[in-house]
Amino acid sequence: MGTILSSKTTKEGDIVYEILVDYEESLQLKGRVKNVHVFSEDVADIKTNLSGRGKNEATKYFLIPTSLRKNIKLTDKVKCQKLETESKNIFVYVVDKLRF
Repeated sequence: MGTILSSKTTKEGDIVYEILVDYEESLQLKGRVKNVHVFSEDVADIKTNLSGRGKNEATKYFLIPTSLRKNIKLTDKVKCQKLETESKNIFVYVVDKLRF
């Protein structure tokens, strides 16, 4: 888990953050420096569940809460990333928005 050490606002209104992360977490970026999103697990406040199906519930599903299902089409391709910390697994799913 990282910590924001400082922030400053540019003339254009953007914010520049200085972020401290441990070495293992930095490796999870795999050298990527574009399309990086900053989030805090403390902001996640919508409750949901996992579901198991099949023999011995071998297949696991993350359930999307009803309040978040708008603009999601089931046939879209979804990308997933698993971030591991000492105490938690964080799963990040990327789904394109519906285009009308």
